[in-house]
Amino acid sequence: MLVWVALWLAIATARASGDWITLENCRLVPNPANDGDSFHVRVNQKDYFFRLYFVDAPETDAANPARLIEQAKHFGISVPQVIEIGEAAKEFTRDKLAEPFTVLTRMANAMGRSNTERFYTFVQTKEGDLGEQLVANGLARIYGRRVTPPGASSSVAERQKLEELEAKAKQHKLGGWAANIGGSSAPTAAPATIPSPFLSVPDTASPAAPPPSTSKNERLFPAKFDINTATEKELRLIPGIGPVMARRIIDARPFRSADDLKKVNGIGDKKYADIRPYFN
Repeated sequence: MLVWVALWLAIATARASGDWITLENCRLVPNPANDGDSFHVRVNQKDYFFRLYFVDAPETDAANPARLIEQAKHFGISVPQVIEIGEAAKEFTRDKLAEPFTVLTRMANAMGRSNTERFYTFVQTKEGDLGEQLVANGLARIYGRRVTPPGASSSVAERQKLEELEAKAKQHKLGGWAANIGGSSAPTAAPATIPSPFLSVPDTASPAAPPPSTSKNERLFPAKFDINTATEKELRLIPGIGPVMARRIIDARPFRSADDLKKVNGIGDKKYADIRPYFN
């Protein structure tokens, strides 16, 4: 109890002053909201939700289409491939945080689109900074809020280090850099200077869905879905289709054609117009 009270006081002081606090022996807490760069953490019987400084791991679903397209353009891959890499980043982070780790935070607000209180952080594992490891393995882009890390004189040096790690990951075709639009190549091992390369990233993606025909987005979706055979996961790649709507579509099968989507409960004229171009 005394330990928890001391921790609470330290955190309250840090939030008021902007000072860094160090949380030792942290543990990852399983949670559906965890992904490559955001995760729930428990320390001294208290739970927190943290988000990494400096990096952005790919999305794991289609809840934020604009962010997915940004990430696809950054890596030069399709939107469905982005989601595959996002799942790989999530698995990578889960693996790296399987053992106790250290959190360095000033409890700065990182709520974003979430209603859950979330704070920016640096995370140190036994192999080094987690954000750097993600970038070094092609599982995150350099992005987001920047701050001078503890013990550093400015954020510039960290940015430069991340850029060097990203260049090496791109050169060695790791993670998101392993596949390009129009063709893919198997990920290869990184040199010894890149820690713990994550080599199980898929080099192919599920059949991809096309957005409405606009020249800047056509490359991101090389094929259309079959309305009667698309899986729930594939349906959820389509902006505007969440888990409930995907299940309704599956339950309404078989369809004579994708034009019958109008008959699905919850699909009005506007939603139909938005999602129809994604199907044959």
